[in-house]
Amino acid sequence: MSEKKLRSQAWFARQDKMGFYYRSWLKNRGFPQDQFEGRPVIGICNTWSELTPCNSHFRTIAEHVRWGVLDAGGFPLEFPVMSLGETMLRPTAMLYRNLASMDVEESIRANPLDGVVLLMGCDKTTPALLMGAASVDVPTIGVSGGPMLRGIHRGKAIGSGTNTISMSEQLRSGQITLDEFHDAEASMHRSHGHCMTMGTASTMACMVEALGVGMPGNAAIPAVDARRNLLAREAGRRIVELVRSDTVLSKILTREAFENAIRVNAGIGGSTNAVVHLIAIARRVGIDLGLDDWDRLGRDVHCLVNLMPSGQFLMEDFFEAGGLPVVIRELSERGLLHKDAMTVNGGSLWENNQDAQCWKSEVIYPFEAPFKRDAGIAVLRGNLAPDGAIIKPSAASPHLMQHTGRAVVFESIEDLHARINDDALDIDESCVMVLKYCGPKGYPGMAEVGNMPLPPKLLKRGITDIVRISDARMSGTAYGTVVLHTAPEAAAGGPLALVENGDRITLDVDQRSLHLHVDEAELARRRAAWQPPQPHAVRGYVKLYIDHVLQANDGVDLDFLVGRTGPAVPRDNH
Repeated sequence: MSEKKLRSQAWFARQDKMGFYYRSWLKNRGFPQDQFEGRPVIGICNTWSELTPCNSHFRTIAEHVRWGVLDAGGFPLEFPVMSLGETMLRPTAMLYRNLASMDVEESIRANPLDGVVLLMGCDKTTPALLMGAASVDVPTIGVSGGPMLRGIHRGKAIGSGTNTISMSEQLRSGQITLDEFHDAEASMHRSHGHCMTMGTASTMACMVEALGVGMPGNAAIPAVDARRNLLAREAGRRIVELVRSDTVLSKILTREAFENAIRVNAGIGGSTNAVVHLIAIARRVGIDLGLDDWDRLGRDVHCLVNLMPSGQFLMEDFFEAGGLPVVIRELSERGLLHKDAMTVNGGSLWENNQDAQCWKSEVIYPFEAPFKRDAGIAVLRGNLAPDGAIIKPSAASPHLMQHTGRAVVFESIEDLHARINDDALDIDESCVMVLKYCGPKGYPGMAEVGNMPLPPKLLKRGITDIVRISDARMSGTAYGTVVLHTAPEAAAGGPLALVENGDRITLDVDQRSLHLHVDEAELARRRAAWQPPQPHAVRGYVKLYIDHVLQANDGVDLDFLVGRTGPAVPRDNH
């Protein structure tokens, strides 16, 4: 392929006052003159932060990318962007996903970069970086940080998030002591890396590989395995070649790539959060991906991977079993994937994965005898969610997939916390818990509170799951019969805002239905009396977010960020 004039030469090829500035200030690092004469300049976009424990090893990964870029004759320059740590940020990292994407987009566009390697780990860093890079559309490779090693507590494997939820329920119901709870904290997270369950971080790392934006093997190599550093170095080498061949990100992020990712998400039992993230990324490159695509493509795709929260094992086991290449090969052989989809290493999806082998059949199952059947994300519609809601069948209880129950309504997350532990709460296992005002505008940021904790009065009776409905998200590490992302959300005046205690609600996953048994006249009366909530902010980013955020079915991006501007060199600053 013919080489395109390097974007960075608009800075470094100038022989005038501004060219002097651009080169001279970088020469304070000891760079020689020939570094500026036609070498591809590669940005290493780093989300390292001590406030983001998942990404705490990214300085090391960045160095390996740097060596790879130098190996291939490129000029590496590392730069920081906003780091989104799901474990620390309040009210939720999702509130800042779009802000971080703006940071990435403008950092790439405003600087003399010909290509970029994105370092991402914790949940929202992956979509934020991909969204920002997609809007600029330069050659791009994603490098995930990798999962932690298995958590080990008292001789048993435990997984981040999944066992956090289960053990917190055990503590609340008196089944374990506070000392055991604290001991488990130290046992669970014992190495660098992100969640080692198939939570959102691991799911999105799989999506990077399935989309073709990551090098083969990106998804599952543990963070502390030397092969993670090798992959980073190979990505550094490869990005230089992508720049030289002008393989921009939009050539990788095609509709076929997104369809592959949706089906791979079903195959791994991936997080519901992938729905809003992939829709947002796709619309940054002009692909109108939507909920109907998720439902259509996810049907009849089985979950092949026995990992928490849907199963037993952890990401380290997944890697040892053969990793994502095995799942891709299994789905490809059944005609479920676009085999010829291009990937960043130069091979097609099929070429990269056709020789994959499964080494642990208890971890990765064959398609003919899957771990769980028909496990794709199910999209529900009805008068309670006219623009859609979703449920993850692989994490739900089979006996609750068709269920009618009495609504027990919580008007806010504070209302939930105030009443959930009260034994006087009028609730039993047949009820449907409803949580309002936790969507994109309502929380704000659409926090991961949709998997509401069960009342201790039920836990003590051995009840571990009931139907729960909200306009929130839930952690990818969570489980249960949880209906999420109801759209429009309550804060936008959606029907969820009108539900009252005692209303009857029917969930029917097979029929893809979510129905509120209240007649239209009564709903109209309630709607007329409804008052929108007070704004969360009157200034700053949060106000900007609330004023412009799209609903869950549209990816929760800001309306003015949808689409791409491209890599045009900004106006001269002389």
